[in-house]
Amino acid sequence: MKPSLVLFAAAILATALSSPARAADPNPEQAAMLLPHSTPEAQGISSKDLLIFVQEAEKRIDALHGFVLVRHGHTIAEGWWAPYAADQPHMLYSLSKSFTSTAVGMAVAEGRLKVEDLVLSFFPDEAPAHPDANLAAMKVQDLLTMQSGHAEDTLGKLFEYQDGSWVKAFLAQPVEYQPGTHFVYNTGATYMLSAIVQKLSGQTLLEYLQPRLFGPLGIQNPTWETSPQGISFGGSGLNVTTGDIARFGQLYLQKGMWQGKQLVPAAWVEEATAAHADNSAMPYLDLQQGYGYQFWRCRHGAYRGEGAFSQHCIVFPEQDAVLAITAGVKDADKQGVLNLVYEQVLASMRSGPLPPAPQAHAKLQAKLASLTLAPQPGQPTAALGAKISGQHYFFAPNDQKIEAITLEFSEKQDAITIRNDRGDHHLDLGHGAWITGVTTFDDEEPQPVAATGGWTSDSTYVAKRSYYQTPYCPSLKFTFTQGKLRYDYEDNVSFGETKRPQLEGQSR
Repeated sequence: MKPSLVLFAAAILATALSSPARAADPNPEQAAMLLPHSTPEAQGISSKDLLIFVQEAEKRIDALHGFVLVRHGHTIAEGWWAPYAADQPHMLYSLSKSFTSTAVGMAVAEGRLKVEDLVLSFFPDEAPAHPDANLAAMKVQDLLTMQSGHAEDTLGKLFEYQDGSWVKAFLAQPVEYQPGTHFVYNTGATYMLSAIVQKLSGQTLLEYLQPRLFGPLGIQNPTWETSPQGISFGGSGLNVTTGDIARFGQLYLQKGMWQGKQLVPAAWVEEATAAHADNSAMPYLDLQQGYGYQFWRCRHGAYRGEGAFSQHCIVFPEQDAVLAITAGVKDADKQGVLNLVYEQVLASMRSGPLPPAPQAHAKLQAKLASLTLAPQPGQPTAALGAKISGQHYFFAPNDQKIEAITLEFSEKQDAITIRNDRGDHHLDLGHGAWITGVTTFDDEEPQPVAATGGWTSDSTYVAKRSYYQTPYCPSLKFTFTQGKLRYDYEDNVSFGETKRPQLEGQSR
């Protein structure tokens, strides 16, 4: 379910039998770039408090996928809820923006541009014939601070533009306000920053940042989706691991210094993470603390990069700490994630080391080593299962393009085969555990997936699929009655509706 840009646009406009490795040993080159480990107590945090943080996250938040906590330059706690794992990349969504800002800062340091430069100066061939005064006045800094002057996000218009040029589409939109005076969260503006870096360097953001950022930080095999013109999306589309996010945050905490080398100018770090825009009209408290250069200010003197569904890189300069989080949390619940961080992590930080607590640390480590997303509850078998196992159910033409569904049930595991307009898509499901595999059900490219299922009643079977490189863990409900199958699909998170229309199939 790693959405292509087309699927992402549609969303914006609408809308253990086996498990992946918990961690992969880094190669020697990468290992030299990783942060050393330490006990929480040695760095002034209680293992007991961190255990409570994890336990409360499982009670209150649906759902964290992984986190890495760093203090005083040491990794003191990290964990992933299987099938998510340390070595698996995760979709960052808008946390990508902070990496784009970093690329701009590096380009500024190399003398390629200034934040005061006019946006139109980079794109004379894509500019309107007669740009209005507001568009003509728009600066790079206005893109960085989400004060481009637009009344709404331009992203949807980029996808709609008929000739496929996202730069031209952006420059064609009306600029209702004087740039620099009005904050609107605008992913299209971040795309323009990516386009500017590529225009000046001749490289995509991914290529530009490889020797300057990704390589030095030990970020292996990052990927970044591109527009039809081959320009990195910028405002979203970057995929790296939770540990990669933590090292990126540590780089900023260290004012751009990494292993004795100044990767990002300290002045840029200060400028990028300061509040430049008034965003007090945003919907929740930690979106109202001011906006920098593609970074959000937080309460408690902190700042963060943030992506949809609670992808976080939170930097606490006063406490010398970084917390990286990957997740699949409904955007309406993101403030709850930050509240829990403040209550259980930030509040536990002390200025000096704490006495060793080996028993508490052992309990924390045991918990972190056994984390798992809750498998689908329910009974492993039902009397009806034996009767209908292998039965084909066919569907009338529908918008979901599902043509047939077949379920197979056994004592050890189950299986689903769904046929759509692109063929048959098979998935094995564990009982009370996750089984990993790949699927092309939601994308033409095979996507890593884990699945689990169970009978929630005598006639209802529910399957959960975890696309464990993304925030998505949808549920599929199958209700059987008198030769018919009712099929319901619901996403855990979405930019639009989470539920798809119910379909009814007939056996034959």
